[in-house]
Amino acid sequence: MQSLVLLLWLALCAEQDVRERQIANTLTLGAATFALVYLFFTGHTWIGAEPADAALALALVMVLTLPGYILGRLGAGDVKLLGALALATDQWYLLGTFIGAGVTVLAWLLGRRWVWSLLNQKLKKRLRELQEEMSKKQPFAPFLFTGFLLALLWIH
Repeated sequence: MQSLVLLLWLALCAEQDVRERQIANTLTLGAATFALVYLFFTGHTWIGAEPADAALALALVMVLTLPGYILGRLGAGDVKLLGALALATDQWYLLGTFIGAGVTVLAWLLGRRWVWSLLNQKLKKRLRELQEEMSKKQPFAPFLFTGFLLALLWIH
């Protein structure tokens, strides 16, 4: 059940990132606040991990994302999204999500023209921001959503 809630939250973040090229603070900071309050009152993360695991996951987020943010490769919303995910899960879900997102980005870069040709017009219009000609900066949250889904399948 907890994983389903995280998937729905990540889907909302991904959809907003595709449409608006940013993720609202209410989604990222709200989730982080909820995860911190939940951790404080229950003594474990949303998925049941120890607080030390959440702290390690948050440290990993900083190490893995801040260089990308400083270089302009990641947006602040992506960093906050991963921070909230770290507080709600543990280092294994976080690393799985990050690795899964990387694999998904690579797959998208290699097969996007083919996949794009298979989509219907209505879906193409909705996802036009993923089209390479539209912008040099691609939304990253959809790949994080897919990465989390892959990590979830791998861990469970």
